[in-house]
Amino acid sequence: MSEKVVLAYSGGLDTSVILKWLLDKGYEVVAYMADVGQEEDFEAARKKALDIGAAKVYVEDLKNEFVTDFIFPAIRANAVYEGKYLLGTSLARPLIAKRQVEIARKEGTTIVAHGATGKGNDQVRFEMSYYVLMPDVKIISLWKDEGFLSRFRGRTDMINFANEKGIPVPVTADKPYSMDDNLMHISYEAGVLENPRYEPQKDMFRKTTDPVEAPDTPEEIMIEFQQGNPVLVRNLSDKTEKKGALELFQYLNVLAGKHGIGRVDMVENRFVGMKSRGVYETPGGTILMQAHLDIEGLTMDREVKLLRDSLIPKYAQLIYFGFWYSPEMEVLRALMDKAQEHVSGKVYLKLYKGNVIIQGRESEESLYDEKTASMDIHGGYDQKDAIGFIRLNALRLRASAKRLK
Repeated sequence: MSEKVVLAYSGGLDTSVILKWLLDKGYEVVAYMADVGQEEDFEAARKKALDIGAAKVYVEDLKNEFVTDFIFPAIRANAVYEGKYLLGTSLARPLIAKRQVEIARKEGTTIVAHGATGKGNDQVRFEMSYYVLMPDVKIISLWKDEGFLSRFRGRTDMINFANEKGIPVPVTADKPYSMDDNLMHISYEAGVLENPRYEPQKDMFRKTTDPVEAPDTPEEIMIEFQQGNPVLVRNLSDKTEKKGALELFQYLNVLAGKHGIGRVDMVENRFVGMKSRGVYETPGGTILMQAHLDIEGLTMDREVKLLRDSLIPKYAQLIYFGFWYSPEMEVLRALMDKAQEHVSGKVYLKLYKGNVIIQGRESEESLYDEKTASMDIHGGYDQKDAIGFIRLNALRLRASAKRLK
């Protein structure tokens, strides 16, 4: 009897070739497609997988879970990798792997496969997740298999194989770059983008308008947060309101895309050791991140914020490296969520030609006291107290200064 394998299938060239390769090796293949918000004809991809020979095809709608359990926790933690990357692909992979393992258990197998290359981060994100969620898993990662590598040295070999096997190939050998699309972002890398000096062409971008060509009239919105989570978006320009995690996130994607918000071009450090050039569009996530940072300024205690901020680089690195399901990540998530207990309120923003402009904020959880902060009234603050405060803080500085004389 054939061994059964659950393959993370995208419908593209690589995973279509991998599907056929596994069939030729004698496996029974169950294809699994995760809908995380990418633009895809899932029914066409399902039919293609069945035509190639898949025994069964799962198409799983994971969009709502992606927003509530992965994107929003990252926003609550202000998770940004190396100061720029909002981790769109990194956040999707552990979710995709989680459902893949669930399907494998349902299908009575411990064998899973993916199409991530041996040079990138995704192989780590998938496989680390597999090992935690199914410790006895057997992983087929063909881009690290000697036989597969000797057969396929590049896309031309894969296209030729697909043609030989009668697999439809809607790509050309001179594809200029690779893309990964989901609800949070779209990434572009490889090909012409491997030259860090190369300027991306205007027609590359899929989710955002060129800021130069964005509307000349700004759009004003309000985002309401409860314990760090966005719960309402109100368009102050046309009175549209969106509630519900998925609905409001999709709406912010539309608004941000219209105004050219969320483009990032960077050279980053991959977990496997090399530097990589990536271009990203993260429209709605960029708006949410800016709004969330702002409401924290009004509601979060200074020392709590200082401690939490010191851990953001590690939190973001764990996501990027593929350690979503790890003991240290569990501890950090608990701390991040504890820090959000009072992060509630409303932020008012203006969207204009690639910019998110904060206009104001308000909150019943505010730590800001206008009377205390005012330069026009005393407000219960005795300025003479600052004399002793400064002297005490200067004690060690004065001692050090005297030692130098």
